[in-house]
Amino acid sequence: MKLLIRNGHVIDAKSGLDKVTDILVEDGQIIEIGDRIDSTGCEIIEAEGMYVVPGLVDAHCHLRDPGQEYKEDIESGTRSAAKGGFTSVACMPNTSPVLDNEAMIKYVINKAKSDGMVNVYPIGALSKGLKGEELSEIGELKFAGAVALSDDGRPVNNSSLMKKALQYASMFDITIISHCEDLDLVDEGLMNEGYYSSILGLKGNPAPAEEVMIARDLILAEYTRATVHIAHVSTELGVDLIRNAKRRGVSVTAETCPHYFSLTDMACEGFNTNAKVNPPLRTQKDVDAIIEGLKDGTIDIISTDHAPHHLDEKNVEFKQAANGMVGFETAFPLAITCLVKPGHLSLRQLVSKMCLNPAKMLGLNKGTIEVGFSADLMIFNIDEKFTVDITRLESKSKNSPFHGYELYGQPQYTIVGGNPVVRAGQIV
Repeated sequence: MKLLIRNGHVIDAKSGLDKVTDILVEDGQIIEIGDRIDSTGCEIIEAEGMYVVPGLVDAHCHLRDPGQEYKEDIESGTRSAAKGGFTSVACMPNTSPVLDNEAMIKYVINKAKSDGMVNVYPIGALSKGLKGEELSEIGELKFAGAVALSDDGRPVNNSSLMKKALQYASMFDITIISHCEDLDLVDEGLMNEGYYSSILGLKGNPAPAEEVMIARDLILAEYTRATVHIAHVSTELGVDLIRNAKRRGVSVTAETCPHYFSLTDMACEGFNTNAKVNPPLRTQKDVDAIIEGLKDGTIDIISTDHAPHHLDEKNVEFKQAANGMVGFETAFPLAITCLVKPGHLSLRQLVSKMCLNPAKMLGLNKGTIEVGFSADLMIFNIDEKFTVDITRLESKSKNSPFHGYELYGQPQYTIVGGNPVVRAGQIV
């Protein structure tokens, strides 16, 4: 099948392409990029007035499959991802059973092939059972198809284990994604420690709980000459630590999530459990620092940390509520609205952080628009406004604090391997 995307404004961070042109797709691959391509025998998507970018790549999400399918499964999660413009997602291993062996990695890969709407790449557990006591068989996970290693949802408290993990991961050329959290400092904190935790009477989770572990992992990465990826950075000092480490030549990449540049801990007012995440929402000062880190390149990647939870796990007292929010369908519009529209990032910079850089960190041949590459594409109108309605999310779970928000940049077409799976903003 031939597909012609005509007269769209194509933005590609790798090649620097930034102009109105056509893209011809055949048998799932991009075969030509140029002006006035012959449309004979083609299905045509008229993209005039819209932007065409690489399909988004999410380096950090939770599909809850296997074991927690009442929250999400690979089918529903990838439908949600597709509607949000994502064509490739990497899912965390905190499932039941944990993704800590070859069989579980293969389970995700095979189920994604049969049920998935987008490309799914499993992240293997750094430690067996996510217990932080014994390393998983890193080589086995890598050769089975794991694209990274993480104990996300939990920190690796044992510094000796983390040092060994970095050394072994370096041998197998696979990246460790670190969830940075000192549990002794967290001390059962429920939200950011500060003004709003005080007025709500909730135990605070202080910024140093995150920053101490970021510092430790940067020191270990520098010592072992290994690469570490710091997940969901949320604090001003965390950004500074990573910035200084990069200046010293430490091999580190970092991500943040849309809620850390669009919300503060004020969102927890009224004991709003949909704003309860980990790490917690911080202060405006931290939000400003996150945006500055995105602008100057300290933060390489924007991930969703899509974390679906059943209503029963959120519709409880704040203390008992699960951490996390769904993010696939709001991530890109939040980035357009909060970063591109105000002039913090150019569209090309955003494409780097949501397409090219996550693909590079995960070792994927994705995130770019070039002849010979898979036709994973997304088309959107940057000036069209829409209102977030959580009842219309494709995810099984609806735990989002963004209900009713007016945002720009809702994906209109998502194309996976040359196949349009979203048209006019709706799942095909």
